[in-house]
Amino acid sequence: MSTNSLVHKKILIAPLDWGLGHATRDIPLIRELLNAGCEVLIAAEGKHAALLSAEFPELTVLPLPGYGISYSRKGIFFGLKIARQVPRIIRAVRSEQAWLRRVVDEHGISAVISDNRFGLYHDRIPTVFITHQLLIKTPFGGPAEKLLQQINYRYIRRYTHCWIPDFAGKTNLAGELAHPADIPANARYIGCLSRFETNPAVRRQYDILALISGPEPQRTNLETLLLRQLRETPGVKALVVSGKPGEKERREVSPGIVQVSHLGANDLNEAMLAAGIVISRSGYTTLMDLAKLGKNAILIPTPGQSEQEYLGKFLRKQGLFYSVPQHRFHLAEALDAAKGYTGFHPGEPMDAYKKVVRDFVASLSETPVRTHAVN
Repeated sequence: MSTNSLVHKKILIAPLDWGLGHATRDIPLIRELLNAGCEVLIAAEGKHAALLSAEFPELTVLPLPGYGISYSRKGIFFGLKIARQVPRIIRAVRSEQAWLRRVVDEHGISAVISDNRFGLYHDRIPTVFITHQLLIKTPFGGPAEKLLQQINYRYIRRYTHCWIPDFAGKTNLAGELAHPADIPANARYIGCLSRFETNPAVRRQYDILALISGPEPQRTNLETLLLRQLRETPGVKALVVSGKPGEKERREVSPGIVQVSHLGANDLNEAMLAAGIVISRSGYTTLMDLAKLGKNAILIPTPGQSEQEYLGKFLRKQGLFYSVPQHRFHLAEALDAAKGYTGFHPGEPMDAYKKVVRDFVASLSETPVRTHAVN
């Protein structure tokens, strides 16, 4: 099928507003949709809309409120605080379902790609749900996780397709989050989603690149911890990215240690390539970026965030990345321990998602989509 025959397909893509990772991992999908000749519309608000508008200034952004999740100040209460907000999330899902019905008619949308937003399914056009969490980890253990999985699958089955950004084989990034015993019939593994590109020409500039992220106050707690220990480490060359996209500060905090508020995508891509090792949270989008660039890392999960804590333990057990809880982090020990880990090298193509996107776009000109029953 020629690209010209696909030009008039309008695709709506909508990232969840839980951190910036959902928006950044959608960037390669948007690029591939544009390469396939589609017209892409983005549904987002706030910093997520700003990030995608900066990357794709020519695209239309439709305002869509997020779920507005707030976080506990202490890691131990993280899961409980999220659980208490479930009614708010349910209201948001119902609201975005009504919003989608209106927008599809107003803008002539051909298909929808929802990155972990539960209410963007439709019975008249193809829809895609993106998630790496078929199994949702909680601090409350097995019964709660089983119930959440049932609810999760109930929503996933309302979509035409479920795309899982991970590898299907034993060497994978998400463990049982994306590889539970049973997966939905409409699910498909699409490999890594990363906006970054490798470049052998980039030379090493830093011993350490520290990426600070996470909800407050944990972001500040990690920043304070890392800056103190970096200052106490003689001779180290480090770049600290503070995860404050609204600011433009750059300063040398001590000899050889530079702190910046934020880096754009291209600069961050180059900084990761120029670093001997990366220190970061174990957020899933960051893990995919590390995999794409073949970088080793020290992972410090956000305290109380069950998904990140699971991923840190899983990847450490696999011998891929060293992971340590924030309250036990010691820089010298972590750097020494990380030498025994390999980083993630899947042995599979990193751009498998491109064929998935192309096949999806081609299917839009074929037979009409069936209405999907809710089980």
